[in-house]
Amino acid sequence: MRVIKRLHWFILKSFLPLFAMTFFIVLFIVLMQFLWKYIDDLVGKGLSLGVLAELFFYAAVSMVPMALPLAILLASLMTFGNLGEKFELTAMKASGISLVRVMAPLIVLIGGIAVGAFFFQNNVLPTAQVKMWTLLFSMKQKSPELEIPEGVFYDQIPGYNLYVKNKDKETGILHDVMIYDVSRGGDQGTILLADSARLAFTPDNRWLFLHLYQGEQFENLRDQTSLDANVPFRRESFFDKQVLIPFDANFNRLDDNSMRKQYVGKNIAELHHTIDSINVRLDSIGRENTVVLNKGPLRIIHGDMGGYNGYGSAPGTEGMLSKDKPVSLDSLLMKLDESGRRQVAEGAMQSIRRERNEYEFKGVTVADDRKSLRRHEIELLKKYTLSVACLIFFFIGAPLGAIIRKGGIGTPLVISVLLFLVYYIIDNTGYKMSRDGRWEVWFGMWLSTAILAPLGIYVTWKAMNDSAVFDKDLYLSLIRKILGTRPVRKVNYKEVIINDISTAEAISRLECLRIASSDFLSANGAVQKYSTYWVKGYDTGEIRKISGELESTVSYLTDCRNPMAVNKLIDFPVIRQLWLYHPSRRQWLGKVLMILFPVGIPVWLIGIRYQKTLKKDLRKIVSTCAAIEKILEEGQGVS
Repeated sequence: MRVIKRLHWFILKSFLPLFAMTFFIVLFIVLMQFLWKYIDDLVGKGLSLGVLAELFFYAAVSMVPMALPLAILLASLMTFGNLGEKFELTAMKASGISLVRVMAPLIVLIGGIAVGAFFFQNNVLPTAQVKMWTLLFSMKQKSPELEIPEGVFYDQIPGYNLYVKNKDKETGILHDVMIYDVSRGGDQGTILLADSARLAFTPDNRWLFLHLYQGEQFENLRDQTSLDANVPFRRESFFDKQVLIPFDANFNRLDDNSMRKQYVGKNIAELHHTIDSINVRLDSIGRENTVVLNKGPLRIIHGDMGGYNGYGSAPGTEGMLSKDKPVSLDSLLMKLDESGRRQVAEGAMQSIRRERNEYEFKGVTVADDRKSLRRHEIELLKKYTLSVACLIFFFIGAPLGAIIRKGGIGTPLVISVLLFLVYYIIDNTGYKMSRDGRWEVWFGMWLSTAILAPLGIYVTWKAMNDSAVFDKDLYLSLIRKILGTRPVRKVNYKEVIINDISTAEAISRLECLRIASSDFLSANGAVQKYSTYWVKGYDTGEIRKISGELESTVSYLTDCRNPMAVNKLIDFPVIRQLWLYHPSRRQWLGKVLMILFPVGIPVWLIGIRYQKTLKKDLRKIVSTCAAIEKILEEGQGVS
């Protein structure tokens, strides 16, 4: 029991520093992404460091749901990768401690983090998001910091354009100043020209104070119309003139009460209350529309007919309209004169337009309510998905690290980023589809969980059974089999030979192998025709037999004391067992594939190429067998 406790403390001490490091690194990266996204709204506003620090703090808190799952995945991969690379995990398993038992303290820890993440999403995140978005919107509305450039028009002051030819940086004097005042409209614009000017703010930072020297002012006395050839204007020359321009340079923080009413500022109870309210409102609108639509036909028949209301109010139609008696509208219209029919048509069109506008307004209202409902439902499900994502990423990362057995930050970082990209793409796709109403909200928000949860279960099961699912050599061998890559013959030299071989036995084995290869070459000398290839092909059983004899002979001759003979074993090729030698084991299937020329001809061309390579290998076996026989006979003689 004490050993288990020490093991648990060891695992926790290995995981916690890595988790803290990766969490803050990932949080910093996503915070830089946030800064890069909104950099244009922050730069050039003259914001104080305190306001910027407050924004970054709330933004960092809001980015925790994105950083936490990735940090858990990366830290668990690094922890168990280090344990596997240093063979500590192997020692634990050799001591009878299963992988689940090793993971037990971290399972409890991640479970606690998942519970904490739920309460964080419900209680802390809404407040942080309200503060962050309120600050961000306040910064967007703040006027930019006044920095008038030289030689170009400056249009960042609403209603004004300023031009300064050059500035004296030591005294702050502006030279050759031109001001276009279009705050009252272009037709009533005012132009100010000054030889020099000074620029300052009023003490409350709400007005821009311009002190102009030696200049002129031009101002239109009235608006210009299309009939005016000339517009009277006023010209004023001045030696000293003061101008106040409204320009609020203060940072005005918006009230966050409006943001609290949005879906990002609500907890679970408030979200449920809002969702229920919207559902009740939608149901009431639906019932009202149903009642109106059910009354629609009656209203069309007995309603407003272009100003003739009631029954029989149209001239010449008295007593002809009845609720119980069907009436031909054509006959009614024919009893009216031309102006009456025109009046009825215009009234019907006005009624249709009114009805259409009314239903369009109702449709827009219902669409807005449904959009708001989806947003609230998405935010509600987000309270739970973060906790589940933390558990899933741990059960992916920890077993994957135990399988890969690569520590450090290189391989785990690459795998973590790839897995998180898959998760982020799936989750973002589900979110957008749910937000736009193309998918059900629950389906879109739980889609990433439904896809990654089976992966976590599979990887955990493989790790518990010591599977070689991520063995590099296994996949390289599989790729070589698929592509038909030629393997290289490797012969292990033995420094100490315990069992001496019999030279006669060795020559006999070599002779049998040479004869089998020669017989196969004699039987399959010519290139197979298209039909023969698909119906007959090469005898794969005979190829398998030759390959077995070859490997048995090479294994036997590695105990030979003649170094020349052992060196010659490298010349033996490795016979590959390819399905292209005989792609169809059944004649009827071969005939079917033979008829399918778009498939059959390319396969036949590739197959005969590999058949030629096989015959080349067999000829190499024949020549190598003869050479080794000669070496053995010359070296020791037949025993």
